[in-house]
Amino acid sequence: MLEDIPIKQNITQLLSQLIEKPSISPLDLGCQEILIDRLKALGFSIEKMPFADVQNFWATLDAPIKGPTLLFCGHTDVVPAGQESDWTFPPFIPTVVNDYLYGRGAADMKGSLASMILGVEQFIQKGYFKKGRLAFLITSDEEDKAIDGTQRIVEVLKKRNESIEYCVVGEPSSRERIGDVVKNGRRGSLSAYLTIHGVQGHVAYPHLAVNPVHQSLEALEKLVNEVWDEGNAFFPPTTMQIANIHAGTGSPNVIPGELQVQFNFRFSTELSVDGIQFRVKEILDSQGLKYNIEWRLSGLPFLTTDDQLVEAVSNAVTEHVGLTPQLETSGGTSDGRFIATMGTQVVEIGPLNSTIHKVDECVSLSDLTTLSKIYTSIMKNILG
Repeated sequence: MLEDIPIKQNITQLLSQLIEKPSISPLDLGCQEILIDRLKALGFSIEKMPFADVQNFWATLDAPIKGPTLLFCGHTDVVPAGQESDWTFPPFIPTVVNDYLYGRGAADMKGSLASMILGVEQFIQKGYFKKGRLAFLITSDEEDKAIDGTQRIVEVLKKRNESIEYCVVGEPSSRERIGDVVKNGRRGSLSAYLTIHGVQGHVAYPHLAVNPVHQSLEALEKLVNEVWDEGNAFFPPTTMQIANIHAGTGSPNVIPGELQVQFNFRFSTELSVDGIQFRVKEILDSQGLKYNIEWRLSGLPFLTTDDQLVEAVSNAVTEHVGLTPQLETSGGTSDGRFIATMGTQVVEIGPLNSTIHKVDECVSLSDLTTLSKIYTSIMKNILG
């Protein structure tokens, strides 16, 4: 459509500016200043919130009539490009070929950021903004540790008693067509760092040693084969995966003195952290192992059911794409897990995820144009 050309041109220009910045996490390298300049021109109040080496900002704009807050959440950091010689085009030189823009971060998630900005500009400039508050929460610490980014800003907002009713995260959620999948929740992520203690010795004298690898085999098998839950209508069953095992000195004639195992749970709302930890302890203790274990919680599961935000997003997708999106909670974690702790309804909708974190990452500019219109309609449905 001819009316889409200026939007697509604007998105291409803005996205190109962002991709030119090699903002490998936790670096931002000026991406946020580009976004801030666009938001300032719309009248947003900007509050920069740097923590450690992470750049963050919180931006708000109020309508004449009081109402709910709709937050757009995203990140400017990207994962490393790997061997640049493997790329068809240089990863930090934006290149357009057949309506696709190539570059690291094109789909995850600088493309969504460009669509958000264009969507908000259309929403405000066309006079649709009638009530409530628009907000942006942008970080450069999503792809790495995710400690000094959204999580820290949420802590500040909670202390201020800020209220955020609705949040749209721009993570790439679509599978085959733009808008075909919307994430209305995510599984929790809990990692364990287990050390099983034995007694080091010579392999020729096993009676003088205690091999922690041999001792742990039955316990590890039980952990792997345990049925943790059956899932529910919104979440698949909880999964446990061993990520790393290490033992020994590297010498073939030494019985190791300890075994280190890392494993991770992706868990549903059917389980609690305490419940997982209790069952793991039961299994380990049943084998008489000497061990210590450390736990790291990356995020709790969250779920937004068929409330106003889900309806607003579904209606916006139907309006511009002609389909009803499928609601899913699959995939990894996102910064939505931190926003959800504020009692906020959270959904994720963004471009196709088929090339994220890959060589030759790319995004359809036509899809981003449609995505910006979907974002505008979401705002109209809630704040119009």
